[in-house]
Amino acid sequence: MTAQTGVSEPELTVIVKVDEAGGTLRQNAIAARLGWDRTRLSHLLTRMEARGYVARQKVAGGVEVTLLPPAQAVLQASVPGLEKSARKHLVDRLDPDEAAALGRILRRLAGD
Repeated sequence: MTAQTGVSEPELTVIVKVDEAGGTLRQNAIAARLGWDRTRLSHLLTRMEARGYVARQKVAGGVEVTLLPPAQAVLQASVPGLEKSARKHLVDRLDPDEAAALGRILRRLAGD
């Protein structure tokens, strides 16, 4: 994924977490969700901000991190690779009955 998207694994992880939150997330919430030290995250976000992937804005009681269009492009570029990887390492290793059972389980967990 890193070769395909041009970002590191930690950068992609941050992009995904912020995207899952709707595109903006407080910096301390990112650190908590990832179980990362705030200093480590701050340094990573500084690099990501310099590369144009995120913007940070001071708000009451913290800092908000917002994804910028290049981060959205990274997400779009990662989808085919993630799907291929999931198929190769998970779905293709199951027989048809197991794959159907997994599908039912995932749909139930998703609330569908």
